[in-house]
Amino acid sequence: MNKSYLISEVAKKTGLSKKNAIIVVDGIFNDIKLGVKKESVRLIGFGTFSLVKRKARKGRNPRTGETITIKARKSVKFKPSKEFNA
Repeated sequence: MNKSYLISEVAKKTGLSKKNAIIVVDGIFNDIKLGVKKESVRLIGFGTFSLVKRKARKGRNPRTGETITIKARKSVKFKPSKEFNA
């Protein structure tokens, strides 16, 4: 499933126009993004999005084989709920 398919399904199931369904889906995605920056976002029956900090580490360039340093960064982790995994 991709974003355009999700938008079509939301429009079909809610009776909204495709334009309004785009606004709804984009709004949900943006709210999740903003929420994860502040704290974890928990959607009961679906899962939890949380921000994790990854430390800097050593890696290897696959083309040249030279050792490189991969910078520390933030990443989003998703943990599905029990109902989602079923």
